[in-house]
Parts: sequence; structure tokens; C-alpha cells
Amino acid sequence: MNARDGRCRTIVLTGPECSGKTTLAAALAEEFSAPWTPEAARLFAEGSDAPLSAATVAPIARLAIALEDEARAGAPALLVRDTDLVSTVVYARHYYGYCEPWIEAAARARVADLYLLCAPDLPWTADGVRDRPTQRAELHAAFARTLLAFGGSVVPVQGVGEARTAAAMAAVRAHLAGPTAHPSR
Repeated sequence: MNARDGRCRTIVLTGPECSGKTTLAAALAEEFSAPWTPEAARLFAEGSDAPLSAATVAPIARLAIALEDEARAGAPALLVRDTDLVSTVVYARHYYGYCEPWIEAAARARVADLYLLCAPDLPWTADGVRDRPTQRAELHAAFARTLLAFGGSVVPVQGVGEARTAAAMAAVRAHLAGPTAHPSR
């Protein structure tokens, strides 16, 4: 637990596809000796024969909640997440024009302490799940708008390689050194 307030702080890597979220989540978890949760949508897509659709949004949201709750059960001082329910909201709206109200309410209730919003300045690479190489800027803007509307504390992350990692590390260090963002959790 955090020595100052006795609660788990959550850092979320978010942003459009192929923006380095997973790489940064793993690096931050290692640097800060913290557990991290993988991206729920990717886990779902890779574990299912059915394509992603409006019908899979709710199961993905439930998986994201379960991953977070399971990681928090270990009472870590810091939890790093490779996306959270905000991603589910953004992608549901983007692909299907709608997100179920309970998912939006859960995303608002579970707003992380810090979001590292990854810029789409890395090369796009096809991998069987990614499918929007030309819409990454649009999605990045949607993430920024949604995080603002949900009251998230956001630090943009950009650059390539070590510079990107260093920017993410610096943002987390600054956050951990500062006051608690959401003392009610």
C-alpha cells in the first residue's frame, strides 16, 4: 500500500492501437515493482473464435473489471494497467456509435489516478487484432475528450524508444511524488 494514504494507486496506459501501451505497461511494472494487467479487449479477441462486435463489448468490460479487481486483491501500492474501461467506452463509441450506460458509469467510477495517453507516433503494425491504421489520430482525440469528460488526470506520452519510456517513467515518478489524485479510493 501507499505509505501516505494506505491505498493502491492506478496508472493506466491508454490511447489508440499500436501506440506502445503494452511495452510501456511492462516497463513501468518492472521499474516500480508493480503488478500489471493486460489489455482486456486483446485477451478477449485472442481467446475467442467470434469477431469483435457490439455484442462483445459487455463481456470485454466485465473482463476488464475482473482483471482490475483480481490485481487489486493483492493489495499492491501501485497497479499498472494496459488500458481500462475508458478504452472500452472509446472503442464502443467509435465502432458501434454507442456504449452501454452501465459500462460508462463503471468507467467513471473506476477512473484511474493517472492516465498516460500514448500518441500514435509509432509505426502501425498489423497483428490480426488491430484494424484502424488510418484512424489513430481520430481515436487519440477521442481518448483525450473522454478522459477530460471523465475527470481523468492525463499526461501525454510521445517519442520513440528510450525517450518514450523515459517520458512515461518521469510522469509516474512525478505523480507518485505528488498529492493523491483520488483520495476516496
